[in-house]
Amino acid sequence: MRQFNLTTMRKGLFGLLTSIMLVGSACAYAAPQFETEADQAILVDLATDTIVYEKNARDKMYPSSMSKVMTMFVIFDKLKAGEVTLNDKVSISEKAWRMGGSKTFVGLGEEIPLEDLIRGVIVQSGNDASVAIAEGVSADEEFFAQEMNDTAEQLGMVGSHFKNATGMPDADHYSTAYDLALLAKTMIYKFPEFYHYWSETEYTHNNIRQPNRNPLLYKTKGADGLKTGHTDAGGYGLIGSAERDGRRLLIVVNGLKSTKQREAESSKLLEWGFREFDVLTIPEKEETVKEVKVLIGSKNVVKLAYGADPKFTVPRLSIKKAKFEFSVPDEVPAPVKKGQKIGSVKMILPDANADQIEIDLVAAEDVDKAGWFKRFFLAIGRFFASIFG
Repeated sequence: MRQFNLTTMRKGLFGLLTSIMLVGSACAYAAPQFETEADQAILVDLATDTIVYEKNARDKMYPSSMSKVMTMFVIFDKLKAGEVTLNDKVSISEKAWRMGGSKTFVGLGEEIPLEDLIRGVIVQSGNDASVAIAEGVSADEEFFAQEMNDTAEQLGMVGSHFKNATGMPDADHYSTAYDLALLAKTMIYKFPEFYHYWSETEYTHNNIRQPNRNPLLYKTKGADGLKTGHTDAGGYGLIGSAERDGRRLLIVVNGLKSTKQREAESSKLLEWGFREFDVLTIPEKEETVKEVKVLIGSKNVVKLAYGADPKFTVPRLSIKKAKFEFSVPDEVPAPVKKGQKIGSVKMILPDANADQIEIDLVAAEDVDKAGWFKRFFLAIGRFFASIFG
């Protein structure tokens, strides 16, 4: 596995664990085996920001209509910033009206509320609605595509470049499964107030009712987003997410040969993630290891905290075998700075031929040196202790 976006200290998770901006580290615990027919795939456990599975996830691919997740990201960002409102009317241009491929069937010159076009993009995958939105909030679609690229750069999507708001074929319009997972993850957490659109199963415009093309919404427990895509060059793809018992998994698959295969492979990957893995948290009883003596400090002890969220995605069969090993000194000298590393805790899976998972224990507060009066009496105490001790 790889770490998806953790910047604090956390070591050795399931092979090639890494911060999103770093290159992988040493191999750790071997995950249960999985195979997919997708050319590119990634599975992320958002509870721990851990990449559970990936296949060619950093390879260049054509994202087709999955690009519309970025289109919506830009729109939601403008909504959140107050630059536009859901009730703003957008006039349908001839370019938008003439768009081929999947359509919302907007009318030429029609004035449509932005919220209706959002549903047209998300539920119906309307290319006409996508162009209309781009033209409605920017100078034109080309300028909007530059906004998409600016957003990609800000998010760290280093393997992506967008030329249009629809995902229509263009040699210079590409992404990676990894980048799309990063985009979707940020979408989920940054815009929770807009996420419900992705789970709507149908939308009607101009008396034409169309179902959501995301097959996960109808058959996969907890599925609530996000977007399908298809081009001849890219094959069939899907960005999907599901939540069960408070735990959310995110997938991206691409390069599949049919809608049927896309449905089967995306569902299989999500079900495997929920079935074979779970989140293990350092037990609360272990959190009593919370303080260390301070030598010549303004306080006698310093409280400790975990330097990272003490949760780990592990194979479900290994959870009961996990052991925790704490390493904490008897005392530390003052001064102590908040966030200073004091010790560490390792999680060990005894039956795994691998490195341990390790996070830091850090000072939860500042502790200054003791004042001269306290230092004087501490020195006297140590003097007599050395004589009579």
